[in-house]
Amino acid sequence: MSINVVTLVGRVGTDPDMKYFESGKVKCRLTLAVNRRSRNSDEPDWFTLELWGKTAEVAGNYVKKGKQIAVKGSLKFDSWSDRNTGITRSSPIIQVDQLELLGSKRDADDMGDGEWGMGNG
Repeated sequence: MSINVVTLVGRVGTDPDMKYFESGKVKCRLTLAVNRRSRNSDEPDWFTLELWGKTAEVAGNYVKKGKQIAVKGSLKFDSWSDRNTGITRSSPIIQVDQLELLGSKRDADDMGDGEWGMGNG
């Protein structure tokens, strides 16, 4: 059995970076700051999130820097060859399957009504 599930709750660090492909697919990237429960430091851990399809569209329409969100997805690694050294590099990415908008009623009023529990459809 294999399990690769990541659940995070934090604040968005960047406005969504939307990319629209000729195929009709939509991709959204953004960063998420998450505080650790056990750490005494004020510095959060930062995660790069990647969302596709309808979930990406919801993020593009309703998520902005500073908004509190919850995400559920899986960990993957993007790999590439460094142009200068030729060394293979990689970066962890959270591939988001579910997105939920959180926060105060005031936040919801600023961005539209309600919360979204969106799948990747």
